[in-house]
Amino acid sequence: MKKVAIIMGSDSDLPIVEKGINVLKEYEVPFEVHVYSAHRTPVETAEFVKNAKDNGFGVIIAAAGMAAHLAGAIAANTVIPVIGIPVSCKNTGGMDALLATVQMPSGIPVATVAIDGAANAAILAIQMLALSDDGLYAKLVEARKKGTEKVLAKNKEIEEKFNK
Repeated sequence: MKKVAIIMGSDSDLPIVEKGINVLKEYEVPFEVHVYSAHRTPVETAEFVKNAKDNGFGVIIAAAGMAAHLAGAIAANTVIPVIGIPVSCKNTGGMDALLATVQMPSGIPVATVAIDGAANAAILAIQMLALSDDGLYAKLVEARKKGTEKVLAKNKEIEEKFNK
C-alpha cells in the first residue's frame, strides 16, 4: 500500500492535523508526518516532494495557514495528488489560507478541503489510494454504511419524540 505524506508548515498546525492522522490510523493507512515550510525550508520541501514517489508515497496532504503557500509549492514539484488543508488563524479565520490553497494555476491542481478539514483530507487521501486497493475500498463502503445507520437511528429517535 502506498503511504500518505502529511506535511504541515508549522508544528502549531499539529492539533488540526492530528484529526487526519487519527483517520489514517483507523483505516490502517501508512503515513509519515513532517514539518516543512514553503518559505523557511523551500529546498528541503522540494527535495522531499521530488523523491516522494520513489519513497512510496501515493498522496501528499499539506496543512498551512495564513499565506498558505505550502500545498501549492508542493504541487509545483510533483504530479502525486496533493490535498491542501487551509488552517484557521485568529486574524482571518482561515479565509486567507482557503483562498491561497484553492486558487491554483491551471495544470498545478491542489484538492482543497474545508478550513481545518483534516479528517476529510485523510478520507480523500484514502479514497485516492482505494482506487487500487480493494481492502481500503471495502473499509470506505463500510464506514459510509455505518454513517447512514447512525443518522437513521437519530432520525428514528427524533421522529418518536416529536411525531406522535
